[in-house]
Amino acid sequence: MTIAKKIENFMSQSSWIRKMFEDGIKLKKEYGAENVFDFSLGNPNVLPPSSFKKALIETVQETEEHGYMPNAGYLETREAVASFLTKENNLKIPASNVVMTCGAGGALNVVFKSILNPDDEVITVAPFFVEYRFYVDNNNGVLKVASLKKDFSLDIAEIEKNITEKTKAILINSPNNPTGKVYSKNDLDELASMLLKKQKELNQTIYLISDEPYNKIVYDDVIVPNIFEAYKNSIVVTSYSKTMSIPGERIGYIAVHPELLDAEKFVAALVFCNRILGFVNAPALMQRVVAKVQNQIVDVNEYKKKRDMFCEGLSEIGYEFNVPEGAFYLFPKAPIEDDVKFVQILQQEKVLTVPGSGFGTSGYFRIAYCVDDKTILNSIPHFKKAFDEALKLGG
Repeated sequence: MTIAKKIENFMSQSSWIRKMFEDGIKLKKEYGAENVFDFSLGNPNVLPPSSFKKALIETVQETEEHGYMPNAGYLETREAVASFLTKENNLKIPASNVVMTCGAGGALNVVFKSILNPDDEVITVAPFFVEYRFYVDNNNGVLKVASLKKDFSLDIAEIEKNITEKTKAILINSPNNPTGKVYSKNDLDELASMLLKKQKELNQTIYLISDEPYNKIVYDDVIVPNIFEAYKNSIVVTSYSKTMSIPGERIGYIAVHPELLDAEKFVAALVFCNRILGFVNAPALMQRVVAKVQNQIVDVNEYKKKRDMFCEGLSEIGYEFNVPEGAFYLFPKAPIEDDVKFVQILQQEKVLTVPGSGFGTSGYFRIAYCVDDKTILNSIPHFKKAFDEALKLGG
């Protein structure tokens, strides 16, 4: 064996999204791209705002120095982010509490590296982004998974059941990938109240980490609640990948509540871990660019149109699902119990989705609707054929 057994096992667990994406490439070569309906990968297809391109051109033209920077990022970028967050949160966020990172994935690894002792536990809720398990393991921690309510809202009692003396953090993702659920202010307030109680009982700090790369992609006047308002020992990790449609640029940040316990030492640990993990610092050019375009987002109405188009088509067929409040994913219930089998039936119709098992929740499947409208419209008859075929199997 040439690779670690654990990594080989992890590779098999994480393969669903990548596998379906790669299967899509093969099918497109065989049948033509126009005859394959690929909803496997959450790769934004709405163009970045025009202000981004303008800022990018300006930055390239005016930048002459390309030396090392502070590992937390350029001060002017951190100041721009902090100013934006201060307005958003109605709470003074100092630039010193912002660390620029290589996207939200880099940010989570930095946070876990900073807080986890061997075998410390992080609790998340299912369904969840599959790589959370690997990020926690990267830093010698253990991921525990609590269930949600049927409508995918937080089940505070279930989260509380999983808390032990080894619990270091609760990790939530809202709007959620894969469900599109936005956790309500009431849910967050209840979660915060429970965490304050458990901190006192156990005499230990429990962090609340909110992974928010979709926080501006919301529909129907839904607002993503502010975790800083709910809980002081909280950390936000996010990126510009989805809200500004620049995932390939790998630019994001960590923001730390100004009243977090030992905040100064905590931020110092983040900066140190950013360096020693090998990220060193976030991409220099993109730091300079995003500093100029805070609060600029893609045209969310484009995603809403796609969501509504899909919801109408699948509902008429008979699929069951909760209408997403944000992000660009649908998470319907599979018409048969075996979600993997149903995804295979869809694949026979040249429709590529991802089984819910890949997100820790069997019996469902994920559709990434960040694709062109024509792909959605042309796929609906194929979803119908797959649905009918599944019912013949005894759904």
